Amino acid sequence: MNLEFSEDQKFVQQTARDYLSEHAGLDVCRAVLESDQPYAADLWKGVAEMGWLGAVIPEEHGGAGLGYLELVLIAQEIGRSLAPIPFSSSVYLATEAILLYGSDEQKNRYLPRLASGEAIGCFALAEGPGELDLAGTSVSLADGKLTGTKLPVLDGDIAHFAVVLAKDGSGLSLAIVDLEGAGVTRTTIESFDPSRSQAKIEFAGAAAEVLGEAGQGLVAADRVLDRAAVLMGFEQVGGAQRALELTKDFTMGRYAFGRPVASFQALKHRMADMFAANQIAESHGYYAAWALSNDNEELPMAACGVRVAASEAFRLAGEETVQMHGGVGFTWEYDCQLFYRRARLLGLALGSADEWREKLVQRIQDAA
Repeated sequence: MNLEFSEDQKFVQQTARDYLSEHAGLDVCRAVLESDQPYAADLWKGVAEMGWLGAVIPEEHGGAGLGYLELVLIAQEIGRSLAPIPFSSSVYLATEAILLYGSDEQKNRYLPRLASGEAIGCFALAEGPGELDLAGTSVSLADGKLTGTKLPVLDGDIAHFAVVLAKDGSGLSLAIVDLEGAGVTRTTIESFDPSRSQAKIEFAGAAAEVLGEAGQGLVAADRVLDRAAVLMGFEQVGGAQRALELTKDFTMGRYAFGRPVASFQALKHRMADMFAANQIAESHGYYAAWALSNDNEELPMAACGVRVAASEAFRLAGEETVQMHGGVGFTWEYDCQLFYRRARLLGLALGSADEWREKLVQRIQDAA
């Protein structure tokens, strides 16, 4: 198995890094966090023009027709920059759901708009705080109408449509609903990371259409989440790597007793732990990216591995970045908080690391 990316794929990554370095510095993330704007609209437009939103969308639907190996590298750079845009919701989740389960008519209607950035999609699963209990979904779909509440929905306040898991007769189905139509009420809720907005969405007889096969929503949602876990895992790895780089640079430039504090053994050990966690997460990511790009049967296991490893790596990086910046790490003026906030948000966006550990154990038992 060749785990090295091709020169063309590395070029895609370098192009993404160069573009985001110029247009998505940490000041852009901070500007969204400190204002009422829900996301960086200009950056979103630029990312769309770069073709990233349609990276895996076929050319006949307006996409770039690249592959998942290119997309994971773009996701890694999105994570490094902490780009305050609905990339994960629209690309990893909504687009994937339609690519996997959309009818020809649904693909023709949604994919070109997703690729161009004209439409933003989101994925509505959770119905309250706590563990993500898909089997206990209470939002219902009957006669083409959705009723119930989803909370929290990442980017739900800015999305144009949502893919919703809902009760449908005796089973569960995925449904597409226009969030700008009648019967939909959206309320922006307070987020731990205000640079990525979240919403409460209430459906009161909102018109919806089934995505995929009726009654197979639980299987479909799990499959979409597995694929999104790989893509988000690379975003988390990118954020964790950038946090380590900033921490190393800061501690190399801060002196105590006539020497850089980075030279002290205690800090060396902690940065070594960060580095090791990042390497473990990236290794899981490479394996999962291979499985995703080949739609391999090992993808469900690999997705659990990268989800847990990447969530833990970014969590550790977020915490240690604050700690090793010393007193200033806790201040509003420094950017440490941006990484800590994003690490916490992404660590729960698809279900917690503990939930994915349990999922891995269950899958191992089922395969035995």
